[in-house]
Amino acid sequence: MEALTTIQKLIVFSLPILLAITVHEAAHGWSASRLGDSTAKMLGRVTFNPFKHIDPIGTIAVPLILVILAKLTGTPLFLFGWAKPVPVNWRNLNNPRRDMALVALAGPGANLLMAVIWALAIKVGGELYSVSQWVALPLIYMGGAGILINLILMVLNLMPILPLDGGRVLNSLLPARLSSQYLRLEPYGLIVIILLLMTGMLGRILWPLVDFFMGILPVPDVLIQRLITFLLM
Repeated sequence: MEALTTIQKLIVFSLPILLAITVHEAAHGWSASRLGDSTAKMLGRVTFNPFKHIDPIGTIAVPLILVILAKLTGTPLFLFGWAKPVPVNWRNLNNPRRDMALVALAGPGANLLMAVIWALAIKVGGELYSVSQWVALPLIYMGGAGILINLILMVLNLMPILPLDGGRVLNSLLPARLSSQYLRLEPYGLIVIILLLMTGMLGRILWPLVDFFMGILPVPDVLIQRLITFLLM
């Protein structure tokens, strides 16, 4: 297969990225509303409208800069970014300690579901390939991009670092005294993540987990890996 141009790659990745962040954040808001806090619902954040969740810096500027840097330096691309966090008033939840973890896990859980759906899109694309490549190839390419984006977003958010979802889960499990001390580290969480990214440690931590979850999708992981390698060429 002939390598995609940069414009083609941006087109292929755009829809999966928008869906990944939109469904992730909407899942947080929906689960919070089901568990007693309607803050996100009142602010219009329980929606599949991506513009409600896009952060100009984290959703657009940072990923675009990383793509350009990877292209200029010839280094492997590792996408990183964030959306506007969904506001949750933990005190309104029915069982704040337990429900904090459930609301946090809703986002990564939604990304895993999206990865499964994109894997099914690849299967559909494979079935349609002999009928119409114009229909099949976009499904296959976007399926690979969707799996990559959603699995990275899922495992990244499950890291036990505040303000990531994994940090919220860990905080809900800690005793009250340790929880209050752990919350003081939240302002430094993004700095820690950026340092891990700059030193290459973030990729070493996340890629084995991404590979593991690729192995449980309804498409052979070897096929997914080859497809992702092609998309990142």
